[in-house]
Amino acid sequence: MLTFRKLASITEGALVQFVQDWPVLDLLTDSRKLSQPAGTVFFAISGKYNNGHKFISQLYAQGVRQFVVEELPVEEQSRSYPEANFLQVTSSLAALQTAAAWHRQQFKVPVIGITGSNGKTIVKEWLAQLLTPDELVVKSPRSYNSQVGVPLSVWQLNEKHTLAIFEAGISQPAEMEKLQHIIQPTMGIFTNIGSAHNQGFDSVAQKVAEKLKLFAQADLLFYCADHEQVHEAVQAGNIASFTWSRKSKKADLIISGTTIAGAKTIVVYTYQRQKQRLAIPFTDDASVENALHCLAVLLYCGLSLADIQNRLDKLHPVAMRLEMKEAINGCYLIDDTYNNDLAGLAIALDLLASQPQRGKRTLILSDLLESGVPEEELYQQVAALVRVKKVDKVWGIGPTIQKNAEAFGGTGTFYSGTAAFLKQFKADAFRNEVILIKGARVFGFEKIVQAFQQKVHGTVLEVNLDALVHNLNFYRSRLAPDTRLMVMVKAFAYGSGSFEVANLLQFHHVNYLAVAYADEGGSLREHGITLPIMVMNPSVDSFAKLRQYNLEPEIYSLELLEQFLFESGGANARIHLKLDTGMHRLGFTESDFEMLFYMLEQHPKVQVVSVFTHLAGADEALHNDFSARQIANFRQLSEQVEERLGYKTIRHVLNSAGIVRFPEHQLDMVRLGIGLYGVEATGAEQEALQPVSTLKTTVSQVKGIGKGETVGYSRKGVAAEAKTIATIAIGYADGYDRRFSNGVGEVIINGKRAPIIGNVCMDMCMVDVTSLEVKAGDEVIVFGPQLPLVELAQKIGTIPYELLTNVSARVKRVFFAE
Repeated sequence: MLTFRKLASITEGALVQFVQDWPVLDLLTDSRKLSQPAGTVFFAISGKYNNGHKFISQLYAQGVRQFVVEELPVEEQSRSYPEANFLQVTSSLAALQTAAAWHRQQFKVPVIGITGSNGKTIVKEWLAQLLTPDELVVKSPRSYNSQVGVPLSVWQLNEKHTLAIFEAGISQPAEMEKLQHIIQPTMGIFTNIGSAHNQGFDSVAQKVAEKLKLFAQADLLFYCADHEQVHEAVQAGNIASFTWSRKSKKADLIISGTTIAGAKTIVVYTYQRQKQRLAIPFTDDASVENALHCLAVLLYCGLSLADIQNRLDKLHPVAMRLEMKEAINGCYLIDDTYNNDLAGLAIALDLLASQPQRGKRTLILSDLLESGVPEEELYQQVAALVRVKKVDKVWGIGPTIQKNAEAFGGTGTFYSGTAAFLKQFKADAFRNEVILIKGARVFGFEKIVQAFQQKVHGTVLEVNLDALVHNLNFYRSRLAPDTRLMVMVKAFAYGSGSFEVANLLQFHHVNYLAVAYADEGGSLREHGITLPIMVMNPSVDSFAKLRQYNLEPEIYSLELLEQFLFESGGANARIHLKLDTGMHRLGFTESDFEMLFYMLEQHPKVQVVSVFTHLAGADEALHNDFSARQIANFRQLSEQVEERLGYKTIRHVLNSAGIVRFPEHQLDMVRLGIGLYGVEATGAEQEALQPVSTLKTTVSQVKGIGKGETVGYSRKGVAAEAKTIATIAIGYADGYDRRFSNGVGEVIINGKRAPIIGNVCMDMCMVDVTSLEVKAGDEVIVFGPQLPLVELAQKIGTIPYELLTNVSARVKRVFFAE
């Protein structure tokens, strides 16, 4: 067993404070994911966007006593953390990787390492499922394939496992050697080579060479010889291999034909001079390629054709993301139904625990399969995890968890299977709860998800929370360490969903939120948001609500201040003063100052928290001189304000565009708005951001029309020739602008663009799909990564803000994380 003293030895770090040689049971890099303090070692990693050292005091207060750090004064350790061990190293990340590599060396089991540009996670999940009847498999949770994710994955390995499958991804040279040292694969799979992370390498050849370093000491590498650059590099490196190919007769596995038959792909192959046929339960090219990688491994392992076919028949698409969506009776659903292991459960419970308390936290959980941990011990661990994450109610489904119900101490209800649960399911038993549904695929928990789902039409706005965090971190990387961050969640978080976005921002420790109206702030409070909230448009009739929900109003005029002071009656209050420096919309001018300060002096319990202004042209270089005058004016006026008040305030002037263009004027705080949602207002840094929202709908009907016929209201769409028309389930009542009518707008169906024909209707519109293969039920992309908001806004002479905020509340929001 690894102990803290042994950890110091293998990392060659300095034990700057040593209290006791505790065992190392869990490795922690994210302070928000603490599950069991005893035996946990926190690695304080200094990253591009954050610094783990900031969270040492918080974790110490929660019971953690073992820390790996890069910088921490000895006197501070002794004074503030008298019971803690501190190991000082040059790099906490390198120490984490060393600990995992040491752990890997303790086990002599076959390890399959997987890399490539695409398909790593799916091949890993499918291979684990296909080999489970013969092996006790440990695998990377989700897509834990990074410099941090790989060590955490490998740490799961224990003496019960007979096979490990870990994926590894890199974005630049010199990363794979570190992952190879941790994984130490005995076999490998190179899925393919594509364009992902091209910017990190000089050439595709360099990227292939770097990825191949994972297999430097592997006994065998599986890959498709049709990927020529991979094949050439493997051959040049003289790596022992098992190849499959559609083209080469020299491959170990020769694919001589594939044909689609309904929902399956029939594969004809030759292996060891035997020609065979089998069916893969998928038809898309990517899934077929991923399945053929798995087929190669199964054939090498000596499985019979009948056994392989039986196992392939049970494969299901892998849900690559964890979805959050509204459900019946005010409930909120976290849908994670594609697999169930201890590591995946811990990740999902972290998300459940991060949701503000708005009623009970409920877990619907299946048996955990093939964990490698004795049954009784496993469910004691699960029950302990459930208690730490403050789950109120557990519904256990499966014979094994039912048998171990006592571990949950009377907090659960248990059933032998999904059918038994659904038989007694009563919707009224679930109200105002956050429900995590976590189950192995074999239990068919998608039926439970369907029972909870609200009935809505097929148009949805998908919000990528990972992209939102990426954008947040991009802007944070532009800030000085002490600059605070206020984030705009007004207008339903620019159409994305106020509560869900606000909750994520609270989880990531932003300093302030801003909403337009008190009702928005009140709703956030009711959903458990505790961050300070500034209300930008307070009104007299909202003052009571401001007090009720502890909201802080923007005050922009003497009249509004007078009304607020009268209503507050001298009570304690926090306000934000807006100054007009040239926007000429709202705000105090210097001529208001005498009366402003006189009124504030009469109400000493009213605190001015911040002073700010709004730049009128921060996004355009042609207004640079005007922006500079505004900033200079604000600096001078805000100094007057602080001098008259007699205390410091938070001063802020920069919006999303200003953060990029005027970093020298960050002052005390900046305000992040549209940039968070993936639109860089200046256009200069658009490539650095990720699209957050994808608006999708479905094809309702496909029909043919003849030459000269018309489409839609006012007969605006005229067919110059015979056409095929698809009606899609979105209209201007959903927020799809009527200006996209008559060929101005386009949507994407099956990867191809299709123009709008005729006028956009209230609930639907029609598109020309004459040259496309389209059928009813097909998915339609209205905007998203493939059809950017910036492009669409330009087509109708507006801005991306309008397109985002116009998405109707009747459009269902689905939030997901990879």
